[in-house]
Amino acid sequence: METILEQQRRYHEEKERLMDAKTKEMLHKKCLRFFLQRYMEVSANLRDLYEDKDGMRRDELAAISGPNEFAEFYNRLKQIKEFHRKHPNEISIPMSAEFEELMKARDNPSEEAQNMVDFTDEEGYGRYLDLHDCYLKYINLKGAEKLEYITYLSSFDQLFDIPKDRKNAEYKKYLEMLLEYLQDYTDRVKPLLDQNDLYGKVLSEFEKKWENGTFPGWPKETSSALTHAGAHLDLSAFSSWEELASLGLDRLKSALMALGLKCGGVKLSLECHVLITSHQSVRYVVLNAFLRHSNRDTERNKEIAFLEAQVYEYVEILGEQRQLTHENVQRKQARTGEEREEEEEEQVSESESEDEDNEIIYNPKNLPLGWDGKPIPYWLYKLHGLNINYNCEICGNYTYRGPKAFQRHFAEWRHAHGMRCLGIPNTAHFANVTQIEDAVSLWAKLKSQKASERWQPDTEEEYEDSSGNVVNKKTYEDLKRQGLL
Repeated sequence: METILEQQRRYHEEKERLMDAKTKEMLHKKCLRFFLQRYMEVSANLRDLYEDKDGMRRDELAAISGPNEFAEFYNRLKQIKEFHRKHPNEISIPMSAEFEELMKARDNPSEEAQNMVDFTDEEGYGRYLDLHDCYLKYINLKGAEKLEYITYLSSFDQLFDIPKDRKNAEYKKYLEMLLEYLQDYTDRVKPLLDQNDLYGKVLSEFEKKWENGTFPGWPKETSSALTHAGAHLDLSAFSSWEELASLGLDRLKSALMALGLKCGGVKLSLECHVLITSHQSVRYVVLNAFLRHSNRDTERNKEIAFLEAQVYEYVEILGEQRQLTHENVQRKQARTGEEREEEEEEQVSESESEDEDNEIIYNPKNLPLGWDGKPIPYWLYKLHGLNINYNCEICGNYTYRGPKAFQRHFAEWRHAHGMRCLGIPNTAHFANVTQIEDAVSLWAKLKSQKASERWQPDTEEEYEDSSGNVVNKKTYEDLKRQGLL
């Protein structure tokens, strides 16, 4: 049995190998989704082990660092020796078995592995939504407005505009179908999104809005004037259970409690039209049954409203895809049949060219790529001197291939930045200078040369004495101090 620390070490190693495998898999894009799912599972297991809710990790650390650490060490060494005694001459590289199977599956992919992320033609590899089935389900609902598909794309999330009396069992099935598609589509285009956390977030926000009566399309039931008339209720003014329904659930409950009756216990079908007679017991049987059905209606309404809340959240997440879908359908409707066929042929050719571009190019001599993405001819490579490498220490030991690129780099940003870091101006004096020591010594020589050429007033500024003799400034000041002028 693995220890907790060994499990953590194994999970860390598996994470690193999965990351390396995903990097290599970017060239193939077949098993990348599986790697990602496995990486998320391993990360979740690691998080649980570090949180140590059962305390096993803490006990294990105490065992290997406590006063009996040597006894624990020899006990584990004994287990390792016992394992190797039962399995002699077995040498295995850690995690080799799992990843060897993955590499075999990548090199010889099955039909299922090749289509791990599957999209319909309408979805365009995850760019667009395909709501045609949901659209057909919606327009066949009883009382639903007959819309065009492009209009449905703009308004299918405006569920709060649908009257409450139309939100029946068929409407609930439509919501479940729409939500199932949005969840599946989100899982395919956004595999990193944790939908369990999203469900918890939507549920908590929905409960608050439902209790406050602020959820869109489901306001709290407003009571009539009779609701606040008192606890007791005069039933002689009502002739059917439909009239009782106008009072609201709270008022009817208060009437039952005033008579010492419990809210529930008698079943009555809403389709059964029962008139209330003058006998009080029959009236309250009907009242009691109505309350029971009202409770069931409230729960059913809450389930439908929660489905709507989830649809609102997924529509917000898929806002970009929804906009692209609307534009794509609008563009298709504006084209003729021939233009659509041409577009489909172009898409097929583009996908084939992308597959060709993703293929690994055979380039053993590491030649530069030309405009077509393929290695340039070797004679052209030699003609331009690309086989000669020039190193520039000022550019951070960056290597330039060919004399043309080398000469051009002196005026580029990388060389200019290196000269600026040295505090040297990038002038023509430093052309072809690539060593830092040479550049610094040349700059010192240029500074001294400039200093010697600079005008010096003490020796070059001329003055005239009282006798008319012309002398420099230094001589003139000496004569002046001696009083000889």
